[in-house]
Amino acid sequence: MYLQMKSHHDVFNGSIAFTPATFTLVGIPGLETEHIWVSIPFCLMYIIIFVGNGIILHIIQIDPALHQPMYFFLSMLAFVELGVSASTMSTVLGIFLCGIYDISFGGCLLQMFSMHSFTIMESGVLLAMSVDRFVAIYSPLRYTTILTIPRIIGMGATIAFRSVVLMFPLPFLLKGLPFCGHNALTHSYCLHSDLIKLPCGDTRPNNILGLFIITSTFGLDSLFIVVSYVLILHTVLGIASGTGQWRALNTCVSHICAVIVYYVPMISLSLLHRFGQHLPPLLHTVLANAYLFFPPVVSPIVYSMKTKETKEIRNSIARTLPRKRRGV
Repeated sequence: MYLQMKSHHDVFNGSIAFTPATFTLVGIPGLETEHIWVSIPFCLMYIIIFVGNGIILHIIQIDPALHQPMYFFLSMLAFVELGVSASTMSTVLGIFLCGIYDISFGGCLLQMFSMHSFTIMESGVLLAMSVDRFVAIYSPLRYTTILTIPRIIGMGATIAFRSVVLMFPLPFLLKGLPFCGHNALTHSYCLHSDLIKLPCGDTRPNNILGLFIITSTFGLDSLFIVVSYVLILHTVLGIASGTGQWRALNTCVSHICAVIVYYVPMISLSLLHRFGQHLPPLLHTVLANAYLFFPPVVSPIVYSMKTKETKEIRNSIARTLPRKRRGV
């Protein structure tokens, strides 16, 4: 791939500070000749993501029995997972199906902004769902009066606003940096942690803002999720009967699984970036893909498990399918 440059440039520390017109992405290191076969699992994952999360959104929309706070939050989770996957689909499938490795400078910044914004939203939705589970267990009789539709909409709007505001400065900070001709990335999509390695200028403002974003979103969200479950556990232990305790905890199983499949790949990838620079590039690529694909692929499966929390969704799908076949 040839490096395309903008017509203007500056001299930075004795080198020409070209701003690349395109960035070069990569597929899976060592498997460049097998990309057509590698594309099959990626296509299957995208199909599972869009069909699975699409079914969840559709069922919740059409079934009045699911117009409850828990399912509204679940629909938010499905929506943001679709957003994360839609943000990466063009470059991932472009590489593996069409052999297109280049992405424009502006397109890369837009993809980074979109992907990270939806990822931050996903963290916020998981926190909102943990609050939902605490309210449902702590005060079941006031559940729907506390979590009213206006409050749920307000929570969703706050989550989206927080994500967009925090991510908004990053593309402009990157755009103002000199790249000195460097344009080769190490993934099949544009991650901020990947882009920030390329500039030859002072990246401290980007690093400080990036650390603040991580701490104020993923850090605080995960802390409050843990606090929510400590309060849930304290409330459950106050229930007299063992059957009642089990029923209460059973309503949290799917959410706990969703939190695990979201945070475990993220933490693993963070540790790998921090301590695993000497490890093979293939491992970095696999974990980066797991971070982006594992949660949206697994979540629809998690919410189809046989738990009390998901029984209504399974029943709704069972009621909907016969109507579709009859043409109703």
